[in-house]
Amino acid sequence: MEPAKIAALLRPFANLPEKLINDISIYIDILIKWNSKISLTSVRDPQEMVSRHFGESFFLAETLIGSRWQGTVADVGSGAGFPGVPLAMYCPTADVILIESQGKKAAFLNELIYALKLKNARVFRDRAEQFSSQVDLVTLRAVEKFDEVLTIALDLVRPGGRIGLMIGQAQLETARRVGSHFGWEQPLKVPGGQSRVLLIGTKDVNEELK
Repeated sequence: MEPAKIAALLRPFANLPEKLINDISIYIDILIKWNSKISLTSVRDPQEMVSRHFGESFFLAETLIGSRWQGTVADVGSGAGFPGVPLAMYCPTADVILIESQGKKAAFLNELIYALKLKNARVFRDRAEQFSSQVDLVTLRAVEKFDEVLTIALDLVRPGGRIGLMIGQAQLETARRVGSHFGWEQPLKVPGGQSRVLLIGTKDVNEELK
């Protein structure tokens, strides 16, 4: 896809430098190639990939951390790399761990990291419950068994850290119930008309004392 077209599609979501636009084009080419072999995304149209996957991911990155934030991020169930890889692209000072247990998807993510020359991203090839550290920020988007995965993801957040959930309106009640020990902000409507929201929660700083 032409860089100018990518930039136009992403304009409602985030303001991106030219290098990122070019890297997105590389990302799309690799994603389309791998998606013909393994199921990474049901979205086949490149324009829809840009607006739905990249748009939502860069909106999350710009809203949550900006381009110069320093901290550790765990993207749970990274799959096709959203939102973790775009977040690493957007903020080179963030340390991003892509948690993915399926071997072929992990291989895809490693190829993506190599092709995009992302020195601040790495793959943890195992289940999220095997990840033994806590991080400053956890991201979660489009996962199956949402309530189960959310419980695990919340445990990865350090006290005082945050979680960013890209979810549908119907999942808000579940998120607040499962994460009752988090302080939740008002959900932000994601541009693009897909009825998705970004829900941000902060873990109680006293949680480690309980």
